[in-house]
Amino acid sequence: MATILDGKKLGQEIKTRLAGEIDLLKKVGVTPGLAVILVGQNPASRIYVKNKRKACEEVGVIGFDYDLPESSDQKDIVNLIKKLNADKNVHGILVQLPLPPPMDEKKILELIDAAKDVDGFHPTNMGKLLIGMPSLRPCTALGVMELIDSIDYEIAGRHAVVVGRSHIVGKPTALMLLERNATVTMCHSKTSNLPDVIRSADIIVAAIGKPRFIKGEWIKKGAIVIDVGINRTSDGKLVGDVDFEEASKRASAITPVPGGIGPMTIAMLLKNVVEAAKQCVSV
Repeated sequence: MATILDGKKLGQEIKTRLAGEIDLLKKVGVTPGLAVILVGQNPASRIYVKNKRKACEEVGVIGFDYDLPESSDQKDIVNLIKKLNADKNVHGILVQLPLPPPMDEKKILELIDAAKDVDGFHPTNMGKLLIGMPSLRPCTALGVMELIDSIDYEIAGRHAVVVGRSHIVGKPTALMLLERNATVTMCHSKTSNLPDVIRSADIIVAAIGKPRFIKGEWIKKGAIVIDVGINRTSDGKLVGDVDFEEASKRASAITPVPGGIGPMTIAMLLKNVVEAAKQCVSV
């Protein structure tokens, strides 16, 4: 059976380390601050924001919370972001997605100061990732890399298959794997012979949002499987994009759902907030 990559445990270890770094920052007069903007009553978004706020409290990050009604005008958010960009006590700004229509998510995200873009989605930060420059990077992709590194796995020279090409997970994960000298294949809805491509992978990152889509028989024996998918089935159960029960019989290491990448995404968000705060002072 595969080693279970426990994101909850690893995420807690990272948060404990970050709490120590935050204590050092406080001694030199800097307390990391994260502003979270939530618009409307989307139930999933409210749960995500609640978890992020709780994590901030755990490690000592100050939370600046902005809960706006769904009827808010885009100008209200634009003005708020401009205000937060200028606030020296705010080191990170996060706009919880999705935003209610007809708001222009792309335009709003581009307004965030790239140095405070702790989600890592600003074009400046994505561009820096592309050319290998230091930057704030997308949290889920960072979490994927931390999970692989947690088992001391040599990425260089391996064949990694990333299933899903979103700018939130798929593309940044592929770039980070390339940066570590993996040979990367990106797959998506138009990929031919997907099972055969996956069978050739030493590392599989599944991020397509289809429950149990990737079958256990597609997994190469000994492969590393990182399941980013979080899907709710008709019976209310949370499952990933990979058929966990069957895949775990062939993989050497695999993430569970829930308890895998989810906690790591929040831990990496906090890491980005701390990194942004460090830019204000030499510690």
